[in-house]
Amino acid sequence: MLVTAVVSTGFGAEPLPVGVVVEALAARFGDGPRDPAYDAIVWELRLPRTLLGFVVGAGLAVAGAGIQTLVRNPLADPYLLGVSSGASVGATAVITLGVLSGAGTWALSVGALLGALAASAIVFGIALLQGGLTPLRLVLTGTVLSAAFSSIASFMVFKSSEPQAAQSVLFWLLGSLSGTTWAQLWLPLVTVVACFALLMSASGWLDALAVGPETAAALGVPVPALRIALFVLLSVLVGVLVAVAGGIGFVGLVLPHLSRLLVGPRHRASLPVAALAGGLFLVWVDVITRVAVRPTEIPLSVVTGLIGAPIFLLLLGRRAYRFGGES
Repeated sequence: MLVTAVVSTGFGAEPLPVGVVVEALAARFGDGPRDPAYDAIVWELRLPRTLLGFVVGAGLAVAGAGIQTLVRNPLADPYLLGVSSGASVGATAVITLGVLSGAGTWALSVGALLGALAASAIVFGIALLQGGLTPLRLVLTGTVLSAAFSSIASFMVFKSSEPQAAQSVLFWLLGSLSGTTWAQLWLPLVTVVACFALLMSASGWLDALAVGPETAAALGVPVPALRIALFVLLSVLVGVLVAVAGGIGFVGLVLPHLSRLLVGPRHRASLPVAALAGGLFLVWVDVITRVAVRPTEIPLSVVTGLIGAPIFLLLLGRRAYRFGGES
């Protein structure tokens, strides 16, 4: 990760040799002379962006693994529970209606986070009132409400008098790390570390739940309580990540499968691999977004699918793969 952070920081609209990046970082932490231009580019612009990319990629991959276990569905992704669509409603309200304008530069993130948490609460409440958090009910409720939330966001864009609203909303929905500051890094970092630690501590229960609720219950796992805890934990995790980086596709859907291909289905092994692979993957995807069509940046989700899909299909064709007891 350290090598990736240093090397990737050199890429951008103004390419910097690795030696310049190292000197800028050494000057920041030491007593050497500090070049204001390089210090601003490396320390203020690119390094926080690189670190946030790693945190978001790791968090999405871990969230994807958790949700696939929760609903026992290999097609599940972190946004299955309506989190991304709810966040899009909040972010679109900020862009088109100017709500939360008093929050300044934090308005978009705060709006997206509130929308994500509200959507999660609605999905949770409806699923619980209709009989409990069963995998099928969660998938159907999340999918249906995601469509409803997306329609609300589209309607706000349609009615907006702001000519750039549609482009701004679309760019946010596809994900971006541009404009990242150090202040934006700490909340997702703490959230990802805490959620990862909790999931690792329950890795044995997750293994049993992945096999089936009956098997898990026979092994002494409190299945209903575990499902509720997973839902709340993963909703908060994904809500925070979407609020700071938008809706980034592919990472949370495919990186968990990639980690299982590499180290097997046990969560104690696959979760750390998924976190590391997701973090490194998104850092380099972000590099591509800012150098591919310089000086313009392209959304993250445009690159994640184009680069990641062929790699995953290649691995899938070369190795046997099992999920939930099926190959």
